[in-house]
Amino acid sequence: MNEKDFEELAAGAALHSLSADDDRRYRAALAEHPEWRAIVDSDTATAATLADSVEPVAAPAFIRSALLARITDMPQDGGAGTDPGASDAEPRLESAPETESRFELKKPRRWTRTIFALAACLALLVGVGVGAIALNQQLNPPESVVALQEIEAAGDAQQATVELDGGGTATAHWSGSAGKAVLVADGLPSAGDGKTYELWFVRGDAPVSAGVFDVDGGDATALLSGDMQAGDAIAVTVEQAGGSPTGQPTSDPVIVIPTA
Repeated sequence: MNEKDFEELAAGAALHSLSADDDRRYRAALAEHPEWRAIVDSDTATAATLADSVEPVAAPAFIRSALLARITDMPQDGGAGTDPGASDAEPRLESAPETESRFELKKPRRWTRTIFALAACLALLVGVGVGAIALNQQLNPPESVVALQEIEAAGDAQQATVELDGGGTATAHWSGSAGKAVLVADGLPSAGDGKTYELWFVRGDAPVSAGVFDVDGGDATALLSGDMQAGDAIAVTVEQAGGSPTGQPTSDPVIVIPTA
């Protein structure tokens, strides 16, 4: 048995999927070639990783379809999947039963090794799912974050901060040249079940709705919709989910930030 054949058997052993005959061949080969123990240790460690429990993460839908497509494309006979070193010079088999026997032995091992590698890759993707989500957020930041970056880069960027009753803070960032305003809050409690926070531009005594936002762990970065005008104050009220049904505040403001 060569090392390549042993690798196939080692993968099957790590997955506990060897037949009784292949298990005997695997153990005999390992006893004859103790230097192949590193292959066994590597496959055992990988199989343990597959078995370890990880925090559930919803993997992108394309991963499953890509995995199934890859398995479908794998060779199931002695064609494209054979070793590059094989050639027509290999001794001819004497009978059809012997030919069938060879394929029955080689095909499962070739599948075992490939599926083992694919499964390890899939487990790695799921295991780092949280990190992938974080990376995606960095590569595709929310509109409010992009707007905040534009404001901070503007030459006329301004900001004002107020303290919240619970000990947090709320800061309004705005820029006339960028034409945008963003509220950044920390330590802001949840609005409550069936409730949401609503933003307002307050012009004199006239509040103008600027959209709703939710809080994540006490933090929020919200882009105000509409055009901010010089002298507008920025306010926040607690409204029913979806925002005030009347277009006017239905509660006293929990945040008021003067900008003039």
